[in-house]
Amino acid sequence: MCLIMTIATALAFTALWANRRKSGRASKSLFTATLMFWAAALMWSVDGIASVLGGEAFFDLSASDAVLGVLIVASGALVFALLSLRERKSTV
Repeated sequence: MCLIMTIATALAFTALWANRRKSGRASKSLFTATLMFWAAALMWSVDGIASVLGGEAFFDLSASDAVLGVLIVASGALVFALLSLRERKSTV
């Protein structure tokens, strides 16, 4: 479940970044968050492949994995917020 949540968040941040880049308002913090979520998605994909090689399912749809996914998305959003605040303070 954390892989699904991370990929969904990475896609959302990518769409937001592409939209802002097209209008010339893309920020470094948004780009960093986008890369961070894609890196996490890659990490969870490798973990899924290792699970399959170990005889388990690729996707873990348990409640504990869903909680982990929420924590990952919340942590990434917090990092994005902190980077955005730092970026705004440096431009003011």
